[in-house]
Order: sequence, then C-alpha cells, then structure tokens
Amino acid sequence: MQIRISADSSCDLTPQILADYNIAVVPVTVIVGEQAFTDGEDIQPDDIFQYVDGEGKTCRTAAINVHQYYTYFKELQSQETAVIHISLGSGFSSCYQNAVLAAQELPGVYIIDSKNLSSGAGQLVLEAALMANSGYEPEEICHQLNELAEKIEGSFVIDRLDYLYRGGRCSALEAESARLLKIKPCIEVVNGKMIVGKKFRGSFEKAVKRYISAKLAERNDINLKRIFIAHAACSPLTIELVKTEISKFAGFKEIIVAEAGSTVAAHCGPNTLGLFFQRV
Repeated sequence: MQIRISADSSCDLTPQILADYNIAVVPVTVIVGEQAFTDGEDIQPDDIFQYVDGEGKTCRTAAINVHQYYTYFKELQSQETAVIHISLGSGFSSCYQNAVLAAQELPGVYIIDSKNLSSGAGQLVLEAALMANSGYEPEEICHQLNELAEKIEGSFVIDRLDYLYRGGRCSALEAESARLLKIKPCIEVVNGKMIVGKKFRGSFEKAVKRYISAKLAERNDINLKRIFIAHAACSPLTIELVKTEISKFAGFKEIIVAEAGSTVAAHCGPNTLGLFFQRV
C-alpha cells in the first residue's frame, strides 16, 4: 500500500523537504481585517508584516474546517493510498478535531495530533515521510508518531510583543513593558500548550545566545539526530550566529533552517526564532 504523508501548512518545513518526500500540505486561512487569504498561496509572512506594521491592520489565522479537510483528504486518497495527516497541536487550534471529524467518513485516513506547532510538528511530518519511504505500515507509523510527539521539544524567543498583544495573547502593559525594558520572552511548548518561559534582557542577538544556552547547555537527554531552526524574518547574520551557538553545546548531525510561515508571522511578528528537536 502506498502512503501519502500530509500536514497543515503551519508545519514550517522547507520547500525542498516537502518536494523531496512528496508531502502534501493543506493551507490554513489568514484573516486580515475582514478579508481571508490562503497561507502560502496569496499571502506570505512579509505581506503580514506589511499589513500590521505598514497599515496597522490585525492579522489572525483560522483553523481549517471539516469540509476543507474532507475535500482535501478525498483528493489525496485512493483505494491503494493511505493518508497520514499530522496536524497542528490540538492545544493551539481546532485543526486536529476538525481533521478527525473529516476522516471519520474516509477509511484509510489517519490523523496524528502533533501536540506542537511550527517545525515541532514538522519534525513528526519528516519522520513520518522517512518511515513511509522505508516501507512501514500505516498503523506502525502512527504508533511511532504518537510516541515521538511526547518527545518533541519546541520553543521560540520573540523580539517584540505587539503582535501577541494585537492577537489578545498578552496585555498592553506587558507589551509596552517588554519594549521599554528590552525584554525578549521565550514561549515554550509544554504538554501541548504554550507557556511563557524565561525572559531575556538586551538586544535580540544577545537574547538569542542566552536562549540557546538555556535550551541546550549541559543536557544529556537530547537526540542529536536533527534540530530545526525556524524563524520569521531573521537576518542571515542572526541565523549564522544561531548555528555557531548551537554547535557550542550540541553536535547535531543535521541542522535545518526553515522560514516560519503565516501562523508564526501573524502571532509573533518579525525577528522570531525557534528551536525544535527531539528528546531521547
């Protein structure tokens, strides 16, 4: 049986990975004011930054609905093709629940709750593709993905909080205090939900270095197979700095740099950077 691996567009995998493994992607919807756009098709992160910073508009994302999932899965599926779809974590969106409802009428479609976001979900998508290429059966892939979902560690450090404020995820006082005091918060994924972790003072570059040290230093529970650096509008110099800092603390066999899509852009804004890796 052939297996098609699928994901929400919020998985933040590189175009090369998506093409190499024939991974299908269903786009989330981005709402700008009263207008709806399709992630990755008629709106990109740079467009979101222009709407927010240039025009003062509010941008948010909307979950993929049951009908959209059903139509999408129906197109992917055939009598000889199983579909394994890895969704944005159920703690962040109703995407997972909607995908489950859509799949109830489609035998051979399997839904996995990534319990993560961005390239944290992308880690599972890539693992699923690797297993599918190695000849695993759908049930075994799903079993391993459900176990692996508990081992994915993901977090972001955010340069500015005004995007979170516009989305109702922090107060005006918190956003203004962070700006005045040059505080860069770390947003962590814990038990499938977002929490605020450590807060770093100073420039974004200094905060990033401290963030990497806090996440990787003196640990023996990290799977060194792969780490994703997911970012929204970070400069090439910042990305090189991040690679160098990572190598000081952990010898990952593979470092993958992925540009974060519209979901991260809309909620966190530019100069957002995250690390996603597996624990042993």
